[in-house]
Amino acid sequence: SRRLLAIFGICAMACTSGAILFVGLPGLYCLVGISAFMSLMFPTIYGIALENVDEQDTSLGAAFLVMAIVGGAVMPPLQGLIIDKGVICGYPAVNISFVLPLICFLIVTIYGLRSYRKMKA
Repeated sequence: SRRLLAIFGICAMACTSGAILFVGLPGLYCLVGISAFMSLMFPTIYGIALENVDEQDTSLGAAFLVMAIVGGAVMPPLQGLIIDKGVICGYPAVNISFVLPLICFLIVTIYGLRSYRKMKA
């Protein structure tokens, strides 16, 4: 699951890069690809994070993980601020705004790789 998380994170970063660089239909296909790779990320993170938690602390840990989704409430306004710029460096600001999810996918990928290496050690 850890390796799968890292692989899906890398693939999501590749699709996000495509959404940034490609205008039109290819960029749209990359957006669909992002959704496909995100589909397994949260349940995998959830399982990895709660793997070695005591039974009495599992509900508290699960609650904190669910509250961590608040990033989904923070990122859209930040992306909107970027989109409001119109054009950035010759690219539509809509495309450039996907740098924020790219950073998030990088963090998820690092988490997957670090937890995979930790498990193997």
